[in-house]
Amino acid sequence: MLVFEKAGEIRQHRWKNKSETWGLVPTMGFLHEGHLSLVRRAQQENDRVAVSIFVNPIQFNRKNDFDSYPGNLAEDLKMLQAEGADLVWTPRVEDIYSTNFQTYVSVEQITAVLEGAARPGHFRGVTTIVAILFNVFQPNHAYFGQKDAQQEAVIRRMVKDLHFNLEIVSCPIIREKDGLAMSSRNINLSKKARQEAPVLYRVLQLAKNMIADGETSAKLLRQAMIKEIGKSKIAKIDYISIADPATLDELETVENEALISLAVYWGDVRLIDNIRFHKEI
Repeated sequence: MLVFEKAGEIRQHRWKNKSETWGLVPTMGFLHEGHLSLVRRAQQENDRVAVSIFVNPIQFNRKNDFDSYPGNLAEDLKMLQAEGADLVWTPRVEDIYSTNFQTYVSVEQITAVLEGAARPGHFRGVTTIVAILFNVFQPNHAYFGQKDAQQEAVIRRMVKDLHFNLEIVSCPIIREKDGLAMSSRNINLSKKARQEAPVLYRVLQLAKNMIADGETSAKLLRQAMIKEIGKSKIAKIDYISIADPATLDELETVENEALISLAVYWGDVRLIDNIRFHKEI
């Protein structure tokens, strides 16, 4: 496994054999089973697999969130070596953003709601760094987990609008045994918050089951979810959304499909999760 810091080194190695297909797994490090599942999927579908590890400062709208983001590069590289990754890019901030950096990628409309509304500037940071990664690696496929559902939708929009020559591959959420979605931020939860946080998946399942049983009112679905989360004295809801999976427009009535998503604070730790409903026809 090769590890590089410079973009030029990545490009040089990536094009040594022009016939090989490459899969890219973008990460911010502190890897867990969710990330590794993406690496394995990429291995199944490509000749070579590349991983980026970069905590992107311009996608954080709270400095303390950036400062507290966990990291362990040595352990990450050990895990990727064991998984058989071919190439890892570990750039420094100055390797990505040159002095007087001025060029950003901004996707409109679909970023104005949910995470975009809660975290101003977040998606401009995400799309800018992902565009840079795509430009440097020029992968055939790029792999993203479904936990960040809006991020996936935004990146798909960017890829389509800017005619990137690659395929976005969506991979299932990997969860702990108690249902909590795996996240690098979970380590920052207090003991009590970690015990209570699996309620997020339970309320998502509750809403999905209510729809399957015939409930179509998004308002009543939200009320049921809020009531259940409200049993915790330390949980603070940021948003609960019942939206169209493609546009992210909020629904009043659920018909054939819906993206049910939420963001909840546990002290200073903000967790997101989602589940999708598709009506069987």
